Amino acid sequence: MKTAVLFLYVISLVIIGFIGMRKTKDLNDFFLGGREIGPWMSAFAYGTTYFSAVIFIGYAGKVGWGFGLSGLWVAIGNSIIGGYLAWRILAKPTREITQKLNVRTMPEFLAVRYNSPGFKIFSSIVIFIFLVPYSASVYMGLSYLFESVFHIKYVLALAVMAVLTALYLVMGGYFAVNLSNVFQGFVMIFGIILMVTRIVSHQQIGGIAESLKKLYEIDPKLVSPVGPPGFWPLFFLVVLTSLGPWGLPQMIHKFYSIKDVKSIKPAMLVTTGFSLVISLGAYFIGSLTRLFFTSIPLEAGKPNPDLMIPQIIDMTMPEVLAAVILALIMSASMSTLSSLVLVSSSAVGIDLVQGYLKPDLDKRHQVLLMRILCLIFIGLSLVIALLKPAVILTLMAISWGTVAGVFLSPYLFGLFWKGTTKIGAWAGSLSGLAISLVLSVMSGFDSSKIPMYGTLAMIIPIGIVPLISIITPAFSSKHISQIFDMGEELPEKSLAAKNL
Repeated sequence: MKTAVLFLYVISLVIIGFIGMRKTKDLNDFFLGGREIGPWMSAFAYGTTYFSAVIFIGYAGKVGWGFGLSGLWVAIGNSIIGGYLAWRILAKPTREITQKLNVRTMPEFLAVRYNSPGFKIFSSIVIFIFLVPYSASVYMGLSYLFESVFHIKYVLALAVMAVLTALYLVMGGYFAVNLSNVFQGFVMIFGIILMVTRIVSHQQIGGIAESLKKLYEIDPKLVSPVGPPGFWPLFFLVVLTSLGPWGLPQMIHKFYSIKDVKSIKPAMLVTTGFSLVISLGAYFIGSLTRLFFTSIPLEAGKPNPDLMIPQIIDMTMPEVLAAVILALIMSASMSTLSSLVLVSSSAVGIDLVQGYLKPDLDKRHQVLLMRILCLIFIGLSLVIALLKPAVILTLMAISWGTVAGVFLSPYLFGLFWKGTTKIGAWAGSLSGLAISLVLSVMSGFDSSKIPMYGTLAMIIPIGIVPLISIITPAFSSKHISQIFDMGEELPEKSLAAKNL
């Protein structure tokens, strides 16, 4: 039965890939869906990219084990800050300004906004380097589940996921990704409701009221508003995972491609509802881990929190339900993987090759190049996943915090403050990169401190950008007018070519 469910899921994605391939004529179609993605597709694209296998395998288990029910603050922050406020504050100005400037990627936007060709090269390299381990962490999380539930070897599971990602993404591009996201989104909603219901009713738990009582007996702080690690670790975790999407290119990409401004409000509401259901369900399950284990499960003699949720699924679910849950986590993972691969490949294909090395590349070869780069990115992610770094949570948190730290402040100020200077924007990006990496290295990649470092990498540059901008040369009024005056959109490549 589990094999049959998996087979049907794979066939569905392949069909979606073929449909997407018929609609993909050029690079704009492959990467942005022609900027014609409606509100429901955009909302599910955002939500399913936000929540991957890592939330169910790495984050939910480890956060729930450490923080208990107070881990639900992470879910609330993700839904309100990472979902609702991100759409409400960022979507409209991002959609308008990127369409006016005819830019398709974060590096293109920063390069044109700050009249800095070097910004495109720098940000492209950051995206490609740091989203590889992020993608690898998703592959690892999903493979752990395959190993626990299907009893398929880790390496074979990785290979299956890589081939599946390549099939529907390389064939159909962004339209196929979005079509699959709607399908996968509904699978995720159904799956998380089923998962919570089944686990809560299991004899080990005995219902919600009984679970609260049992957690209290283990440690009263597990059912308090702030869990055992204390306020600040929880605060940093909430900020990292909730504010981070504001600076992640794979999330902002969804605002570029939405059909029109009218579509933003319904997309915002759908995203918020979807986020609440998925994140509350995942972190609530995570809070119950102590009722199944007296200590974190071991792998190769060392504690590995990434194994907790897969083992709970294996303990509590009959074969048919386990197959549905596997489809849930596969859905969460495949949507995130496809977005990561697409954005990372664009950093090389659009921003470097088409932007500098081969600007006269014809449309057919542009799409071919993107497909090849997607395959290369998948391969690099697999290499890291095969090395099996110790903990998924640490791997993802470093990537998440570093990328968000590099892009959040120049992106925000680039949208909303005309006084931001080139030097100010560079100072924000470089300081975010340095804070995340230097502190992580100095701590020996201490997983308990990584969320704090990622949060600092996002927040401190928000103060650095205006401070440096005040004391450095401002842009000319002509340049600012070109960026912010919302008249007719400029012909393709006109402003970019003129400035770069």
